[in-house]
Amino acid sequence: MADTKAIEFFNRYTGKMEREQVYGAAWLNWTYGNPLGKLALEAVAKRAFFSRWYGWRMDLPASKEKVLPFIKEFGVNVSEFAAVPESYQTFNDFFYRKLKPAARPVDVAADSVVFPADGRHLGFQDVSQVDGVFVKGQRFDMKALVADAKLAERYANGTLVLSRLCPVDYHRFHFTAGGVPSETKLLNGPLYSVNPIALKQRLSYLWENRRWLTVLKTEQFGDVLLMEIGATNVGSAVQTYQAEKAVKKGDEKGYFKFGGSSTITIFEPGRVKLAEDLVANSKQCRELYARVGDVMGAAQ
Repeated sequence: MADTKAIEFFNRYTGKMEREQVYGAAWLNWTYGNPLGKLALEAVAKRAFFSRWYGWRMDLPASKEKVLPFIKEFGVNVSEFAAVPESYQTFNDFFYRKLKPAARPVDVAADSVVFPADGRHLGFQDVSQVDGVFVKGQRFDMKALVADAKLAERYANGTLVLSRLCPVDYHRFHFTAGGVPSETKLLNGPLYSVNPIALKQRLSYLWENRRWLTVLKTEQFGDVLLMEIGATNVGSAVQTYQAEKAVKKGDEKGYFKFGGSSTITIFEPGRVKLAEDLVANSKQCRELYARVGDVMGAAQ
């Protein structure tokens, strides 16, 4: 049976292993670890209507009552908020809250790329050489992920970073480098959970789920693929950037509504060298906790 107690990650800032406090742990354990739960997953939970319904609930005025208890239970740092907690009119208002600019400084080194989101990250210098994602034996299917055979061939030996956001995290995502972004392309699909409980059983949820693909054209790092992955209770990623207009490293790209989700960043082969702590932990199938704007790697 699945067990949320087993989700541990390495915190870059404390230098220690930490255990994740999982929102909805009982539901996840039942859905992905119980035969009846798996039936409910296929019949209801993965369906878009379920996430739309749940999102609708989080947009109701009554959902405001969940905000302060959530902050207290999960120890969310209110000093980072751009607004006071009492000002949020719904739970979703709180969920995709903005932060004070000083709360997430962006690394200023000219040759660096930064994490696109707060979360727990796995990084692979050459995605074709991966022998385990979350557990040994799981590999990325690049063709299925990007839904384009030519694009998949171009990035087959590329550098990939998977960034997983939990419900307790800041849920806006940002540009990993400066450049000119394309329009976002929707690749439709179901909405499975992207929690390790689910991904340890089936990594393919990442390329089966609904996802959004943007190409960021940069001078220093080539064309960078930016993806947002939908998940159970995350039926939409709201894009706030303007296509074909230049952006700076760390600029906001968009936000997720309620739920935990993921982003994926893919670089052309040989363009970026990932941070040592990211690579070292990923080789152990262990996520690294780091915040948006912090160093993810540098030009190679």
